[in-house]
Amino acid sequence: MRTYSGHSTAAASNQLYRTNLAKGQTGLSIAFDLPTQTGYDPDHVLAAGEVGKVGVPVAHIGHMRTLLDSIPPGKMNTSMTINATAAWMLSLYVANARAQGVDSRELRGTTQNDIVKEYLSRGTYIFPPAPSKRLIVDMVAWCAQNAPKWNPMNVCSYHLQEAGATPVQEIAYSLATAVDVLDAVRASGQVSDDQFDQVFGSISFFVNAGIRFIEEVCKMRAFTELWDRIGRERYGVKDAKARRFRYGVQVNSLGLTEAQPENNVQRIVLEMLAVTLSKNARARSVQLPAWNEALGLPRPWDQQWALRMQQVLAFESDLLEYEDIFDGSKVIEARTAELRDAAWAEFEEVISLGGAFAAVEDLKGRLVRSMAERTRRIESGEQIVVGMNSYKETEESPLGGSDNILVVDHAVEAETIADVQKWRSERDNARVAAALARVKAAAESGENIMEPSIELAEAGGTTGEWSQALREVFGEFRAPTGVNAAVGRRTNALTEVANYVKSIPGGPPRFLVAKPGLDGHSNGAEQIAVAARDAGMEVVYSGIRLTPEQIVASARDEDPDVVGLSILSGSHLQLVPDVVRRLRAEGVDSPVIVGGIIPEVDRDRLLTKEGVAAVYTPKDFDIARIMREVAELAAAHRAE
Repeated sequence: MRTYSGHSTAAASNQLYRTNLAKGQTGLSIAFDLPTQTGYDPDHVLAAGEVGKVGVPVAHIGHMRTLLDSIPPGKMNTSMTINATAAWMLSLYVANARAQGVDSRELRGTTQNDIVKEYLSRGTYIFPPAPSKRLIVDMVAWCAQNAPKWNPMNVCSYHLQEAGATPVQEIAYSLATAVDVLDAVRASGQVSDDQFDQVFGSISFFVNAGIRFIEEVCKMRAFTELWDRIGRERYGVKDAKARRFRYGVQVNSLGLTEAQPENNVQRIVLEMLAVTLSKNARARSVQLPAWNEALGLPRPWDQQWALRMQQVLAFESDLLEYEDIFDGSKVIEARTAELRDAAWAEFEEVISLGGAFAAVEDLKGRLVRSMAERTRRIESGEQIVVGMNSYKETEESPLGGSDNILVVDHAVEAETIADVQKWRSERDNARVAAALARVKAAAESGENIMEPSIELAEAGGTTGEWSQALREVFGEFRAPTGVNAAVGRRTNALTEVANYVKSIPGGPPRFLVAKPGLDGHSNGAEQIAVAARDAGMEVVYSGIRLTPEQIVASARDEDPDVVGLSILSGSHLQLVPDVVRRLRAEGVDSPVIVGGIIPEVDRDRLLTKEGVAAVYTPKDFDIARIMREVAELAAAHRAE
């Protein structure tokens, strides 16, 4: 039983972990901040506004030591939601354990380490697909020899569903990712045939549980059957225990609503039941979001509520006393078979495209199309979301107020920057330089990256230094946006807006959509870009991870009628005013609109003090209305 948590500083997060463990949490699930996830130290220009916001900053072994203070590494089961820098975070974890006399063979836990879903949905990638796969293979092989209780890869279909994946796509793309990595491990020669059953058994999954309760039960039963089939038929895994589909769950966050957020409690409970009721396909670990995550960061009390939901289910209900209650159900078995067969067909198609890593661009386009269809259904009312597009009448909530989310103090950033700069000045920099040279040499030669990385961790190297050494060898990657593949899917819903756009003097408005900072959750920005094109506007959208300077340069060169900024990481009060000031200094007077998870008090400030023309949050699901307002802003700007 876990809650996904971490914020502000290593010391603050350690206090939170110890509090949660005292309340009955049985494992750690570490949330890292965006600079840590994307391989930047807190004083890098792209880290501005992002330090400590959506997770804990871990830039060196001192932070890892503080984060895990008084939490014995040999006894704790630790999940680390980390991907592009997974090898580095595991190196820090191992180095910290070794310093306490704990051998890596005793460590239990998981590194997510699924870079394909980062390309497709979450955006915290660094390197291109081929070297990224190589890093994962190195971790799998190293763990097989040195940390057999550690799950080196946790194939993550969770974010695929968050990006719009259907159950069939969620099953197929995640299985294809696992197969791609396992094939590469076998081809690498780093693992003997005798060890391959163990390697297969070390691959775990992290799935999503949505609100379509019956379908989600069947999805998990289909997942379980197909993974067993892959183990038997593709890899000849004889040990039935090694073929077991081992998965953890974070129930759906995409369906959490800002409107009437108290409804999220029953959504979370139903979604938890979907992955626990069927014994033969039951999750091994569950972590639940808090009811207010569509509003901002949850407080400790909100996380406690999420933990208590699990405890009531496990210890008060009779759920765990029976065999699988769905065995023999005609409805469940029929839907399971339908999903299983469709997912297998989609899986084989991905394999025919060269595997998940080679097919990233195609898969991204498919997911953006699926999300566009979901958005259309909600907007039209075909898919009901209680409290948002139906049953909207409500009493005032006693859970409301300005203090119902956690706000990270912006001073944390300056504190962390000072900490890292002090760390660099006091360490043995000659030792760090030698260790960095070895990491780079290993990357160039094909040597397993793990031991050189552990050596760098012990020497006092930083997250940014490790990542930069590999950037110099592997290069960096710009993932496809998938927007072009979805254009033309929503034209009927936007007919009236398109007619208005045609009437605007001077031709179609030009709309610059941009994501400043390190927030990689691009689903909203992609759907806005798709809708704007379907409404007849010219759209400039180059994907994620842009500095304010890059956005301003693009606005200066493209001369947009409207600039739209998308931020979901809580850094809006730092990044938006910075972009607006730079735009005005360059003589760009285009109106600026903002979309993201933005508390009401911050919304008012952006509109009244920071020069923003409009703010859109998750409750603004009517994209046709947003497009009309964007077009009207463009027309008014031209008329000035």
